[in-house]
Amino acid sequence: MKFCNQCGAEVVGKIPAGDKRLRYVCISCEAIHYQNPKIVAGCIPEHEGKVLLCKRAIEPRYGYWTLPAGFMELEETSLEAALRETLEEANARVTVSELYTVFNLPNVSQVYMMYRSQLQDLDFSAGDESLEVKLFAEDEIPWDDIAFTTIKYTLKFYFKDQQNKQFRLHTGDIINQDDGSHGFRAGPEQDQEL
Repeated sequence: MKFCNQCGAEVVGKIPAGDKRLRYVCISCEAIHYQNPKIVAGCIPEHEGKVLLCKRAIEPRYGYWTLPAGFMELEETSLEAALRETLEEANARVTVSELYTVFNLPNVSQVYMMYRSQLQDLDFSAGDESLEVKLFAEDEIPWDDIAFTTIKYTLKFYFKDQQNKQFRLHTGDIINQDDGSHGFRAGPEQDQEL
C-alpha cells in the first residue's frame, strides 16, 4: 500500500499508539489502514462416495485439480461464497450438509472454509475457471496434481472420515517448513493424524 484511501496522501509503516503491530498510517490524515486475512470458501461436492474436482483454467496452478472454492465477496456469507464458487467453477448445484474444514494459512494471510455437500444432480460441467470437472473415488484422485495443500489435506481427512463412517469438523494451521514443504498443526481440540 502506498497511498491513503481516505485522502490520497502517502502512507508509511509504523506502530500506532496503543497498538503492537506495524500498520500503514497516512502521513496527512493519520488514518490507520488495517489489513486482514482473506477468506476462501468452497465445497466438497459428493456423489455415491466420490468427490467432484475441477481442473484449473487459471493461475495460480493452471492445469492442476482442486475442489471448487474461491475468495469471499463483500456482503456475502462463507456459505453463499461456497455455493457461488461451486456453481461458477463446476456448474454444480449442491445441498450443503456441514462445515467440514477450517484451515489457517498464516504465511499468505488466508483462511480456508470448506463445506461438505451433496450434488443435487449430475448435470455439472466446466465453468469459465475450469478446464474439466470430474467425479473421483479415493483411488482415482490425481494426488500429485492437486493444486493446493489445503485441498490435499481436506481430501485426506474426507476419505479417512468416509472410511471410518464418521465425519467431523477438522481445524488446523498449514505452516511452511524451512525445506519449502508444508506441515499441518491440528487445532487445539483435534487429534488429527494422517
